[in-house]
Amino acid sequence: MPRKFKVILSWDNETQVYVVTVPALPGCVTQGKNREEALERIQEAITGHIEALKLIGEPVPQGDVEFAEVQVSVS
Repeated sequence: MPRKFKVILSWDNETQVYVVTVPALPGCVTQGKNREEALERIQEAITGHIEALKLIGEPVPQGDVEFAEVQVSVS
């Protein structure tokens, strides 16, 4: 059954790669030299992560993530 996961895609200036994490699946992270590669790799990582959870008898997280924006003052 297909499921959708929200991912965080960010550029790492130091390593010059896109890093992708899945907040609903702690520890599920990958990277790619461009957006497309990073997003392809995270699909593979999510599938592998879920298969590993099932293999060891752990539940697959059902929770989702909500993103909010906050404003702070910096002096």
